[in-house]
Amino acid sequence: MIRRIFHCTLTALSLASLPALAQTPQGLPAGPRVAITAVTQPLPTQPQYVLDQRILRDGLRERSGGRIEMTLASHAERNLSGNEIVRLVRSGQAEIGAGTLSTLSGDVPILDGVDLAGLAPDIGLARRIADAMTPVANRDLERFGVRIMAMFPFPAQVLFCRTPFATMADLRGRRVRTFGNSLVDFYAALGAQPTSIGFPEVYSALERGVVDCAITGSGSGVAARWPEVSTHISDLPVSWAVAAYIVNLNWFNRLEPPVRELIEATFRQLSDAQWELGATGTRDGIDCATGNRDNCRIHTLAARPMTEVKASDADKAETRRIFQQVVLPGFVRRCGARCGEIYNQVIAPLSGVRFGG
Repeated sequence: MIRRIFHCTLTALSLASLPALAQTPQGLPAGPRVAITAVTQPLPTQPQYVLDQRILRDGLRERSGGRIEMTLASHAERNLSGNEIVRLVRSGQAEIGAGTLSTLSGDVPILDGVDLAGLAPDIGLARRIADAMTPVANRDLERFGVRIMAMFPFPAQVLFCRTPFATMADLRGRRVRTFGNSLVDFYAALGAQPTSIGFPEVYSALERGVVDCAITGSGSGVAARWPEVSTHISDLPVSWAVAAYIVNLNWFNRLEPPVRELIEATFRQLSDAQWELGATGTRDGIDCATGNRDNCRIHTLAARPMTEVKASDADKAETRRIFQQVVLPGFVRRCGARCGEIYNQVIAPLSGVRFGG
């Protein structure tokens, strides 16, 4: 499994980051060793973590001539849930951290607006929004002593169900495992019953019928063996679990300019590779779940193939309606009027949906 992930990761790297490699500074002038502690992905087995190892940890060591040495760990290896990342980096316990924006938004509410349920129907739009919002989010984050270096996605967040469904209307009355406020708003608007269950407990909840459906990344669900306890998977991206790499600002500003330049260039390269992996991993997760052996290259082929439910035009239109009428107002209500103004200034020109318009 790890060998297959690593092979795909290198493929994604070759496709996504060659231009960045050409622009990445090679080598540093002689100077003191730079030791970095980084805590990034939730699990060490994730393809995203393999990219962190290859580009961030190993790449910085190689291109710095050995001056930069990074100790890299996953959340699980440090016994973290993920919502501590801003405080961990702010305190200097780690110089670099990463976490999903919906989790980090507990400290910085504006982050939740980058990846609202129904906001971005495709990963290209999700990236344009993330890029546009990075400097805006940093104005808030820098008050905490941290800064976003790059945002990146996980595969599309899609629905797994233990019984058949054909359209989103069929979800009415079903208990759906969700996470984050905007997903709760989205599925409640469909007439479903949002239910909060920790990711490790979802398998047994689906198996025992505690929930009827659950949402997660297409590949994440396959990796967690959800096809064993569910029968149908949607291809409709509801969100992208966009995440961010953040650095301790005081530490970063004290670094020599050539070291800062190398780290910034490396994050640009890593971001390109992670967005490419998010795109390829989305379809790969669905192909693996549905038994499409020829196109299942990153994740594990499901022993019991699921049925893919393709979103209709009506489903896509309903997703946009719910985002505009329910999810977006709910976000502004929680975050405040300033967040609505920022959304209209920065995101609305990209999404085509204005708050209050």
